[in-house]
Amino acid sequence: MGNDLIRVLGIDPGLETTGIGILDIKGSRYTPVYCGCIITKSSLQTHQRLKNIYETLEEIINHYCPDCLAIENIFFSANVKTALAIGQARGVLLLAGSKNNLKIYEYTPLQVKQAVVGYGRATKKQIKYMVKIILGVKEEYFPKQDDAWDAMGIALCHASMSKFIDRVDSYLK
Repeated sequence: MGNDLIRVLGIDPGLETTGIGILDIKGSRYTPVYCGCIITKSSLQTHQRLKNIYETLEEIINHYCPDCLAIENIFFSANVKTALAIGQARGVLLLAGSKNNLKIYEYTPLQVKQAVVGYGRATKKQIKYMVKIILGVKEEYFPKQDDAWDAMGIALCHASMSKFIDRVDSYLK
């Protein structure tokens, strides 16, 4: 990538469906590059599903050569089993990013909603609407799964917050 172009890999983690959004940032201009999902079969054992997620993300990283990875933090859930599955998926996703020397940024769902919609309690419908408006794309650009939309929202969140985060980090070093 050129010096003034940053390619962000946005990830909405999940064991069944992991959303992937790749966004190019050049100044204040955003260009969507890829939007999709890694879907694993529930008939597979957990370790096989995690291996599938890891290997697929490695392929995506090698193909699209992102500069950094932005991933959603785990939110607290009443369903412990779901939270554990998401945590396991996050682990292999973070490992893939780290192994490929990507700088990793983590954002809460509240931060993503605030950055994309301007309201921390925004609905999925509001997020979809704003992602379409910000990127200037039609709904057909995205897969049907909300996870893909969420991943692009995470990439957009990073686009709006990264300069601030990097500046703060440079002062702390």
